[in-house]
Amino acid sequence: MSKNKIGVIDLFCGIGGLSYGMYKSGFDIIAGYDIDGTCSYAYEQNNNSVFHKKDVSKITGAELSKLFDGYKIKVLAGCAPCQPFSSYAFKVKDKDKNKYNLLYQFGRLVEETLPDIVTMENVSQIESFNQKPVLLDFVSKLENMGYHISYKTVFCPDYGIPQTRKRLVLLASKLGEISLIEPTHTKGNYVTVADAIEKLPPIKAGETYIGDPLHRSRSLNELNLTRIKATPYGGGWKDWPEELRLECHKKDSGKSFGSVYGRMVWEEPSPTMTTLCTGLGNGRFGHPVQDRAISVREAAILQTFPNDYRFFENEAEISISKASRYIGNAVPPKLGEVTAESIKRHLKELDQI
Repeated sequence: MSKNKIGVIDLFCGIGGLSYGMYKSGFDIIAGYDIDGTCSYAYEQNNNSVFHKKDVSKITGAELSKLFDGYKIKVLAGCAPCQPFSSYAFKVKDKDKNKYNLLYQFGRLVEETLPDIVTMENVSQIESFNQKPVLLDFVSKLENMGYHISYKTVFCPDYGIPQTRKRLVLLASKLGEISLIEPTHTKGNYVTVADAIEKLPPIKAGETYIGDPLHRSRSLNELNLTRIKATPYGGGWKDWPEELRLECHKKDSGKSFGSVYGRMVWEEPSPTMTTLCTGLGNGRFGHPVQDRAISVREAAILQTFPNDYRFFENEAEISISKASRYIGNAVPPKLGEVTAESIKRHLKELDQI
């Protein structure tokens, strides 16, 4: 291995969205770690790397340092699973205190490894009042180790990602001040749903396009098919006649969930892709004009995965639920590229590359 190369180890790597963005920017992806062994194929196939199925609490700094050996610039990346930082999770945090340990384990591995650069991505809610102490503990730990730190909440359309996802991106460097590159897009030229998926061949609910096994949508029962047909462009369940509405939506407590069973619109970025993004009743995941929820392929494109990204060894036998979980949990590869380009700018400014 060349000592002039930038080497990355990705903790909580999943199927490799963050790694792939860095890989496309010219970084060597040394290894990825995740507790979900089913991510192994996609991670290794697309990132020219090695996947380790391992609980983060069982990883040692010595193990990572050995993997980093031979690289001039060592980057430790991680996206601790975001569910613990959701609003709901914090209301019931006393029920499962261990789930907040993931970011602390990440901090421990930084301390034991002392990489040149650290990057951490998470949901924007980690900056909110209840959750922020967890983030500040992580930042304080890095500062005590001599890292220069910056972090900000990124609105993904500002960087050419066609969905209204918000992510906190943290960068830390032992070498000097570091920050994220400036936005590449403004509201006037955001990448829209139309830009991303309008040209895909039309399919029906439950159908798979013969030329692409991932361009496949969930089937709908007769009632839900009637509901989506009754949903106008950009509309949702509030536009249905009374007899089609769910009982929960008739109650005051359900009236705030206006986006469920909704259609996307062509002219704007999509909603945030979640682990349930191919389900009609799980958000505004209805196709703008076709009577179905978005397909796995459409979800992947909205997350900026390229069409040649391999999610399964045999894509003709995919599980829509598993594919949706992989895609929804991933960092958009384009955001991984933004992170990598920020690191490259930082290193060039310091004549490190």
